Amino acid sequence: MSSVSSERVEGDTTLAALSHASALFASFLGPILFLLLADDDDELVKQNAKNSLNFQIVVFVALMIAAVLSFVFIGLLLFPVIAVVDLILVLVATVKANYGQVYSCPFTPDIV
Repeated sequence: MSSVSSERVEGDTTLAALSHASALFASFLGPILFLLLADDDDELVKQNAKNSLNFQIVVFVALMIAAVLSFVFIGLLLFPVIAVVDLILVLVATVKANYGQVYSCPFTPDIV
């Protein structure tokens, strides 16, 4: 699992921040788009887009588990918790990326 990282890397901070923020509107597609659009030598955008995509995969899995658990009503309580955690961590990652840092959300494995 990846730990919370805050190393400073040179690159386009705007695109790096948008790679995280886009996940709020286009879950997987936003980070994938920025990963594909990143210049070959822009490690900041690439690493942030990968971290954003990894986190969105974890959120998707959590939502699927909550959907299964909604049959016993526990999942209904998990949906808003997952949404709030997703929003907060995406906003934190967006701000960190805007300052030129590579941010990996806590408890998020390197899938991509």
